[in-house]
Amino acid sequence: MALPIWESLAVFAAGVGAGTINTIVGSGTLITFPVLLATGLPPVTATVSNALGLIPGSVSGAIGYREELKGQRPLVLRLGVAAAIGGLAGAVLLLALPATAFETIVPVLVGLALVLVVLQPRISAVVQRRRRRTGTVTKTDGGPVLFGGLLLASVYGGYFTAAQGIIYLSLMGMLLDDTLQRLNAVKNVLAAIVNSIAALFFLFVADFDWTAVLLIAVGSAIGGQLGAKVGRRLPPLALRIFIVVVGTVAIVQLLLER
Repeated sequence: MALPIWESLAVFAAGVGAGTINTIVGSGTLITFPVLLATGLPPVTATVSNALGLIPGSVSGAIGYREELKGQRPLVLRLGVAAAIGGLAGAVLLLALPATAFETIVPVLVGLALVLVVLQPRISAVVQRRRRRTGTVTKTDGGPVLFGGLLLASVYGGYFTAAQGIIYLSLMGMLLDDTLQRLNAVKNVLAAIVNSIAALFFLFVADFDWTAVLLIAVGSAIGGQLGAKVGRRLPPLALRIFIVVVGTVAIVQLLLER
């Protein structure tokens, strides 16, 4: 549908904001989704249009973090399989389940993910001390627990995507021995895979609005680069605080919309 100029500017600005936030932590959908609903799009059409529009932002953010991705190809390929399978399953569920199906569980998931993000340094230190004491070899890929956890998180991501990045970061932070910035780089690639797989499915079976898609696509691509510049300069503590703040806002907004 043709949008008035002010609504078009609002959707574009939301795309920039979502691309920026998604690259740094996630939850950008909580910016774009309400704006799309405000333009008069039905919820499912808004969700599909949002998923399509955020693909360039996810790719842009991943490119912005290319330095942090060096040496992580095997991990990205392995976890990318979980992201692809989960993203497709979530896209199918979006069209098969009622729009309110995840309303109750999503705030709980995000809240748990935030707790894990806050406690991750302490828990990781305990795990490392135990591994040194017992002589256990550290897994570099997170093992089946991380694969399964990211598979389920990607199902949710294909369904709605809000705060998906926070869940990814909390899981990887718990199970991988690496810096938060390098984990964030992997998170951006996984989000790009989920969005792309879900979007390809939607192209053939769901209704979407091309105007909204294009506006969010251009805005999110710009936002992805902005987010990479800002996010890569944040020290670990500042990045962790930013994740918690964004996640808390996400929980509040999700609860208010119920």
